[in-house]
Amino acid sequence: MSGTQRTETSGSAGTPPSPAQPPLDPRVVRSAPLTRSAPQAGAPPMTAQATGATVRPTGPRRARLYVTRIDPWSVMKASFMLALSIAIVLGIAVAALWYVLDMTGVFDAVSRNVNEVVGGGTETFDMMQLVDFNRVMGVTLVIGSVEIVIVSMLATLFAFLYNLTVGITGGLEVTLSDDA
Repeated sequence: MSGTQRTETSGSAGTPPSPAQPPLDPRVVRSAPLTRSAPQAGAPPMTAQATGATVRPTGPRRARLYVTRIDPWSVMKASFMLALSIAIVLGIAVAALWYVLDMTGVFDAVSRNVNEVVGGGTETFDMMQLVDFNRVMGVTLVIGSVEIVIVSMLATLFAFLYNLTVGITGGLEVTLSDDA
């Protein structure tokens, strides 16, 4: 997501902003005013001060924000990095699996079993020619490259589609609250 998001907590649309509050930017996402949740069980009762001040409820403050735009360029960069990391993990996993299968003798056992089933012809089946390490890693590299391109393109396309449909749907609602 890009852009700055700020919640409107005081003042109204017709009054000028106070010196402590900068003027509101029309491009900034506005949300519902901050609210507090109901007091929890066992919490001390709310009391007004002797000066007649208003009662403030206890509990965390909450703000409802709406995601009205997602920056496609940011989505593309993030999805590219995620897809790149997945491709690296895929390459390491395939290399480790190949070494484990080679060290345990699985490829030789498969070659012997295929030769026994097919028969004693002049040609023998050599599994190691089929699953040579360089060939397996080359195929993994091609699959990883295609995965990077497809994931980056689809994520960017979905960001554009979200921006187009936000006028109809209103966007995603996100509720932020304090930890306390």
